Amino acid sequence: MATRESNEQAGGTGRRALLGAAVLGAGGAVLAPAGTARAADARHGGGRGLRSLPVPTIVGHRGASGYRPEHTLGAYQLALDMGADIVEAGDLVPTRDGHLVCRHEPEIGGTTDVADHPEFAGRRTTKTLDGASVTGWFTEDFTLAELKRLRAVERIPANRPHNTLYDGRWGIPTFEEVLRWQDEQTRRRGKQVWIYPETKHPTYFRRLGLGLEERVAKLLREHGKDRRNSPVILQSFEPTSIQRLRRLVDNPLVVLLSGAGSRPWDFVESGDPRTVADLITPEGLKEIASYAQGIGPTLDLVIPRDAAGRLTEPTTLVRDAHRAGLILHPYTLRNENPFLPADFREGTDPDAYGDVFGAYRRYFATGIDGVFTDNPDTGLLAREDFVND
Repeated sequence: MATRESNEQAGGTGRRALLGAAVLGAGGAVLAPAGTARAADARHGGGRGLRSLPVPTIVGHRGASGYRPEHTLGAYQLALDMGADIVEAGDLVPTRDGHLVCRHEPEIGGTTDVADHPEFAGRRTTKTLDGASVTGWFTEDFTLAELKRLRAVERIPANRPHNTLYDGRWGIPTFEEVLRWQDEQTRRRGKQVWIYPETKHPTYFRRLGLGLEERVAKLLREHGKDRRNSPVILQSFEPTSIQRLRRLVDNPLVVLLSGAGSRPWDFVESGDPRTVADLITPEGLKEIASYAQGIGPTLDLVIPRDAAGRLTEPTTLVRDAHRAGLILHPYTLRNENPFLPADFREGTDPDAYGDVFGAYRRYFATGIDGVFTDNPDTGLLAREDFVND
């Protein structure tokens, strides 16, 4: 999720602290006693839906992407092992032959070993993606069979050199494979596993004849996961994508929100002059609540930072969203020093591991319902500390 992140190329990496079996499933979204019958009931709409999730809810951002290359089955699996309540699996982009795969962006030069495949050298090209010129290899220029010849690699190795140890271990999962993986994990763990896929650049792909929403809905219907209480939350940065999904499925829906001065790309294409600042007014939130159940704002919309990168006072967004009947899952909390607010970094070393626990407590104190995190282990501890205060 969260394509509009300005600091992902900052240097350094955080120390890793895997918690292992001590946190397996703690505080998770247990819908029923262990057993496949109740899990299947939830999958087909008979569960408690969003009400079954803890508050705050920890969402493993692209899996446990602070520890494994993002959007791989290995990253998704580790997120569950570390206690995430939901796994963001995945950011959905299409292949040339219409399959949905999980990649951060349609450009895959930074997340796969495609550059090492001489047979695909001629596919490298430059395209305009949501108004920006992007050069690389794009999923829509490959068939699924071709993409399956590639292996996933760490996208930001300067920040996460330890993740490069896992380069090449996993391939690119399809959305259908993720839906089957979800069922398998639900059976193995005896509790319902949730996923949180995102439609990526839906206006761009619709213009190419590769509409995302219909493909997502078709797969959800085939797997019996298109109901109000199904354990699949759908999200998008484009409000019209969420509105289209609302007409196709009954799943919980979330509108993602970038910086206050930005405009969703579907607004740019349609000539809608509104910015995110307009969408987070009480009136804008009320409109979102007419077709969605939640919002996913960037953290700066909840607690802004000053010019030095320190947290300031919270905005009224959490209160206003709750008054409109919306849940909030802001993005993204990371433990690496360069990504934390300045007042929660440890020293000046960009390679240091900062005080992510303190940052979590500040955000949780605003009353948010959950948070996207690259580090679900620390999120789990912070949630428990917060709840027990």
